Amino acid sequence: MKRLLLALLMCAPAGAATAGRPNLLFILTDDQGWPTLSCYGNKLVATPHLDRLAAEGARFTDAYVMPQCTPTRAALLTGQHTARNGLWHVIPWYGAPWAPVREPPFTEQLSRDAFTFPKALRAAGYATGMAGKWHLTTSADGNYVSLKPEAAAHYGFDFSAPPGPGSQNEGDKHVDYLTAQAIEFIRRERSRPWFFYLAHHTIHNTVAAPAPLVEKYRARGAPATGLHNATYLAAIEHLDHSVGRLLAALDELGQRERTFVVFLSDNGGIYQGLDVKPFTQGPGTATQLSVEQAQFSNAPLRAGKGSAYEGGIRVPCLVRWPGVVAPGRTVATPVHVVDWAPTLLAAAGAAAPREAHLDGVDLGPLLRGGSLPSRALFWHLPLYDLRWAATPCAVIREGDWKLIDYFGDSFDAANRYRPGARLELFHLRSDLAETTDLAEREPDRARTLQATLRHWLQSVGAEFPGPNPHHDPTQPLREVREKPPHLRPAAVAR
Repeated sequence: MKRLLLALLMCAPAGAATAGRPNLLFILTDDQGWPTLSCYGNKLVATPHLDRLAAEGARFTDAYVMPQCTPTRAALLTGQHTARNGLWHVIPWYGAPWAPVREPPFTEQLSRDAFTFPKALRAAGYATGMAGKWHLTTSADGNYVSLKPEAAAHYGFDFSAPPGPGSQNEGDKHVDYLTAQAIEFIRRERSRPWFFYLAHHTIHNTVAAPAPLVEKYRARGAPATGLHNATYLAAIEHLDHSVGRLLAALDELGQRERTFVVFLSDNGGIYQGLDVKPFTQGPGTATQLSVEQAQFSNAPLRAGKGSAYEGGIRVPCLVRWPGVVAPGRTVATPVHVVDWAPTLLAAAGAAAPREAHLDGVDLGPLLRGGSLPSRALFWHLPLYDLRWAATPCAVIREGDWKLIDYFGDSFDAANRYRPGARLELFHLRSDLAETTDLAEREPDRARTLQATLRHWLQSVGAEFPGPNPHHDPTQPLREVREKPPHLRPAAVAR
């Protein structure tokens, strides 16, 4: 830890604490799908404050994250692909230890010694704070709900808000409380550059919203449960109100022109959550997944949270940076969550130590109206999670082409299990909904993309999922939350 701090201080530019560098506000929502904002086409809920953010800055059409909570948060804060830092799985541990494909071991805690970009900002003279969902440790430092205030400095934060009153699954999911914590931090630190990471719990299950707003949508005809239900629609509106409060506070405190704001979701929304009970409570030999719940359609994108399809990894992203980002821009260049660490550090005049090995690129040229060098985007998803029909795979997007490399099995569009490795190839510009697999029609392109993808996996030290020596055909897809003996540390060490 001391070596990292020394490296950060050596990397901090001269005069790093001087005025003139932007404040940084990063708003990360939970399970919010690409089409939930009216500026992305939502006709069921008006989101005027988020639309204002888009109108006064830029709206990204092709912003990507990981398909679940922990991996996106880890990639955001470390600036590393989860294939490199090992945090590609939701914590705490669960898995499918008898499946046909072996799930590689994953990192189960973000280490105190790991680089996070708030550490570099702090070393460069920024006041750093956060409020809300943490979900990067299950230790004394913090848990799913929050990073404990007394542990904040270990991860680069001067301040971490204590958990809100009661459960984060009740009332308004702490939206008002967390927004108030952000505003108070900005008010308190407004005399120097600051960074605040506002990580909302909404719209994650259990979805909750203020009762009057729920009744408003019930009166408009929204159902009480199921797809596009009143509580879900009310939660979107309530979140939009909270962004309005933040924007108003920046105006009131004279911080608007000095603040670089990013709005992003941690993964796609829940379109359909699938029933895993046959695999967890029964023998695990079922081959057809059934829908257990539906919340909000991600159309025109396919699938949703947890999926390698666009509905799982493409999310809303808005950026406002007065004087840098021209108002009303629409940005179609694909960007990845690992890009935000180098982008925010560059904006702040801060730098990461070389050993941090940031995987993303500074989006500054793109934000200023220029372009980025051509590149491929990558995902490593070597896990089973049947609630989202996910099986071990890796993904590459290069230009308009996207390849999914399933390592040993998959589910089809009707959620039927398919044994065997396979490639799926899609042309996103002509088939955003990923309805037509072109792998058989374009075998050379598919093989070339697969080779590029696998070379990248090797370059970051990722472990390829292979045949599982503990495969049990009597319970092949059964999910458990306790490690069986062969996965416990003593057995793994042998």
